[in-house]
Amino acid sequence: MKLIVDKAEWQFPDRWSMTDDEFFEFASQMNENRIERDKHGNLLIMPPVGLETGGFEGDAFYYVKQWAMANGGKAFPSNTGFTLPNNAVRCPDAAWISGKNYSKIPKAELKKFSRICPDFVIEVRSPSDTFKPIQEKMEEYLENGSLLGFLIDPIHQKAWIYRKNQAPEQMEDFSGSLSGEDVLPGFALPLSAFKPI
Repeated sequence: MKLIVDKAEWQFPDRWSMTDDEFFEFASQMNENRIERDKHGNLLIMPPVGLETGGFEGDAFYYVKQWAMANGGKAFPSNTGFTLPNNAVRCPDAAWISGKNYSKIPKAELKKFSRICPDFVIEVRSPSDTFKPIQEKMEEYLENGSLLGFLIDPIHQKAWIYRKNQAPEQMEDFSGSLSGEDVLPGFALPLSAFKPI
């Protein structure tokens, strides 16, 4: 098991690996830090984001939450952990699960990092994010059950649409919006909300 904090790595003996319950307890003690686990069991600790990125993440969740309140399903902010089928625990910046899929989650799992992959995810690149890992995370969501995802890069004013079994589609014009297509019908995410001031 490795512990990765802001790109620095520490290697631990295998006997230090954690069960799902131990990982949940450990992550719960991390206070302001966001912690994820990759599919290999390595722990990834990320510091809190800056004000601007936090605002972008809040906006992403706001638009998803607003759509979910009118159309159904459940929206989740960036501090929600999901245990994916490959055993990784990920915290997208905004996520949505259909009512049908949410109803399948056992009640005992609702207070933990439930074993489910969101149907829809948004990741917002922060200045400390290197591009390859965040791209790999988007691909991981789709490999584990997500139907649609948006990767938004406010730094370079670019966005990518990730769809199941398709190459990502790049958008370079931040004057338009991203559509929820047939996953979130009628949903529109204005890219102007992610322009730095």
